[in-house]
Amino acid sequence: MPRLWNATIDEHRRTVHAAILDTTAALVAEHGLTGVTMSQIAARAGIGRATLYKYFPDVEAIVVAWHERQVGEHLAQLTHAAAAAAEPGERLRIVLTTLAELTGGRHQPGAAPVGHGPDLAVPLHRAEHLHRARHQLHTLLTDVIRAAADAGTVRTDVPAAELAAYCLHALGAAADLPATRAARTRLVTVALAALQPG
Repeated sequence: MPRLWNATIDEHRRTVHAAILDTTAALVAEHGLTGVTMSQIAARAGIGRATLYKYFPDVEAIVVAWHERQVGEHLAQLTHAAAAAAEPGERLRIVLTTLAELTGGRHQPGAAPVGHGPDLAVPLHRAEHLHRARHQLHTLLTDVIRAAADAGTVRTDVPAAELAAYCLHALGAAADLPATRAARTRLVTVALAALQPG
């Protein structure tokens, strides 16, 4: 098969895959996980059920794939944020602010089926990608905190890995705050104050 055809087929598959994920996210946000069927997804995505089953065995698998894509995008944003500033203290502020924005954005319109109800908690928390992502996020934040500690802008009496765990848990509260930037900014300010030396 010519290389151009292969590229076109691969692009088509990526497009269909993305359409399935987006369609499922919208339907789950509207109806909850248990209120969505493969037939509904196929109809709204504009593909046949047989085609849909070539990509995914069930709705739960699609939701997990959607979540994996979201987590990957969030990790990419945080990695980009970590590279945005040369000064370690400013880099830490940018990363924590980005993390709070991403965490606080979970319940905003279009954000997701995630948070729609308890029926999503089990499949997502069992997902292997979530464990990998947590590890990557913790490592990224630990490195940023360690650099800031080496520069003298973060306390050194607590290991960087423990401070990273603290920040992840503290900024997780952004999901329960009012969906305002001011609320998230206050949370970041509190986290940064806890990291100050002395």
